[in-house]
Amino acid sequence: MAATRIDCDIHPAVGGTRTTLLPYLDDHWKEQVVSRAIDGLDLTSYPPNMPLSGRPDWRREGGKPGSDLSMVQRGAFDQLGASHAICNVLYGAQAVYDPYMAAAFCKAINDWIAAEWLSRDARLRASIVVPMQAPELAVEEIERRAGDTRFVSILVLAMGETLLGRHHYWPVYKAAEKYKLPLAIHAGSQYRFAPSSIGWPSYRYEYYFVEAQALQAQVLSLIYEGVFGKFPGLKVVLMESGVTWLPAFMWRANKTWRGVRVEVPWVEREPASIIRDHVRVTMQPFDAPADATGVADIIDQIGSDKMFLFASDYPHWQFDGDDPIPPNLPAHIVSKMCAENPLETFPRLQLAA
Repeated sequence: MAATRIDCDIHPAVGGTRTTLLPYLDDHWKEQVVSRAIDGLDLTSYPPNMPLSGRPDWRREGGKPGSDLSMVQRGAFDQLGASHAICNVLYGAQAVYDPYMAAAFCKAINDWIAAEWLSRDARLRASIVVPMQAPELAVEEIERRAGDTRFVSILVLAMGETLLGRHHYWPVYKAAEKYKLPLAIHAGSQYRFAPSSIGWPSYRYEYYFVEAQALQAQVLSLIYEGVFGKFPGLKVVLMESGVTWLPAFMWRANKTWRGVRVEVPWVEREPASIIRDHVRVTMQPFDAPADATGVADIIDQIGSDKMFLFASDYPHWQFDGDDPIPPNLPAHIVSKMCAENPLETFPRLQLAA
């Protein structure tokens, strides 16, 4: 086990809006939450009782998976071997239609995670949860939290109101670049539109499967809208996106760009090379073939050993046993994804000695 092993994706759970977040809301929103009985805002992307949302041995009796700090510490650090971990809170604040309510809930989440998690364990860091429904309010929250270096990235959902490359989101990326905060795009939805490009699926299985398509669309949008040309210091981390779709996606992106690049003259390089420079992926789930040769081929086709970040996705159920490292990965990849790559991707990480 590497001495430094940075888990880039764990999920503390908000117990409830009235129980967990109420102390961190101002008087107006406290009154709104109480009078309107606003409590459970769990994203239907991750319903607490669904097996994927929490492995049986990581479930707390009478509470949500990931809602107890001591249990998360035992799971992420003692059991799974992380030396440090980045908290990514997935809660319905990011999906609320009222942008001012969404901003208030995001602020409360960030204050709660800072006070009750980061301040109690120096090994923890967190992403800033922002209301992308209103980019100007998202920028305000980034500015408010930027002075706290324990916040190391900006968390958004893969399926939002519009594609993330659109210009009205660019102030968020300007702030992200300014404060050296990568954009963490996590699987999940605001449910403004059907998760499938051709309509609503019948089963949760179908929804989860097409998450990778949403993340692919976001990568293309960021490239072709010119985000990385405008903000060359911006990094994007795809979280819980899978990994093994990348080779075919990168090949097709290059092929299509060669044929129609006259439409986007500002994209001056092959998309695959832009992806290698700016995009990173967490390694749970890995969705890999069972043999070492197949895994080696995928790594070789991706063409970069900088893109991979260690993650357990705790307490989500992506693997069995106590080893969150996907099997058959080359040793040099394992070494880089646990320490060197996270430190390069999240420059605000200030690790304890």
